[in-house]
Amino acid sequence: MRLAGAFGLLASALLLTAVPAPAAEPPGFTTEMEVFAPDGSIGRVPVTRPAADRAPVTASVAAEVVPIEVNGPSESRFDLVFVGDGYTQGDLGTYAQHVNSGVAALFTAEPFRSHRTQFNIWQVNVVSAESGVDNDPTQGVRRDTALDSYFWCGGTERLLCVNETKAIQYASSARDADQVIMLANTTKYGGAGGRVATASGGNEQSSQIIVHELGHSVGGLADEYDYGTCDPREPAEPNASTYTAEEMAENQVKWHEWLGQPSPDGGVVGAYEGARYCTSGMYRPSENSVMRQLGREFNPPGMTAMIDGFRREPSTVH
Repeated sequence: MRLAGAFGLLASALLLTAVPAPAAEPPGFTTEMEVFAPDGSIGRVPVTRPAADRAPVTASVAAEVVPIEVNGPSESRFDLVFVGDGYTQGDLGTYAQHVNSGVAALFTAEPFRSHRTQFNIWQVNVVSAESGVDNDPTQGVRRDTALDSYFWCGGTERLLCVNETKAIQYASSARDADQVIMLANTTKYGGAGGRVATASGGNEQSSQIIVHELGHSVGGLADEYDYGTCDPREPAEPNASTYTAEEMAENQVKWHEWLGQPSPDGGVVGAYEGARYCTSGMYRPSENSVMRQLGREFNPPGMTAMIDGFRREPSTVH
């Protein structure tokens, strides 16, 4: 009896150690994301996303790479890499059209048009099992896609999120990736900013998101809209400042050399209150530029920062 009891206890112990505890669900992460409205206005919303959307990138994924435009070695060019989601093998022709439409829209804007040779553009053919993306046209619709893109990210209908880790893994098939743009196979307006910018491939208006996002990644520009919460200290970005126009002129700082000059986005260069998410105490160079609203142009300080950015090799996305 003692032997049998001991054996039973041993068997129970072995059983307990042999069955692993159920794996805990990985925690999500909360971040603020840019969201773009159909009228061109830009804002920010706090979003809680699955941890998988931004897991560490440990390997690349091989995919066909189509060079759209190659103007020189990647070491001296800005490499723009498109990846698509929700395009099946039969949809790749549509995807190519969407890429070309986005590129055409980008290079109608200055200073991209005048400095086009500073770019290399790559199209990575990512093949999905099903066409379309999640929550399109309505919430609850599910598609089997390679990059797991979805509308209603964080409860905001037109916020289009993607598994950034997978997008970057595919983008790594290109020679270099200084900015990754994910195009979703949808005509619904939407997109998002970030290290992987997203846009609706079949919506022409969404291509303006690319212009704005390159303002960040190429020119190092700040957003010029207000959000309500902000850092009130003097920022490093060239298009936002705590100095008034009078203080800039007196101290010869920030965009003092452009004060009073015409701005291609309308009006003249000055110090307009409300920038870098601050509603007060922070100034932008012009009334309304593309860093404040889509469809606008860069103001002179932004234009200069963009041209300077074209001439230096940015850090590769990782």
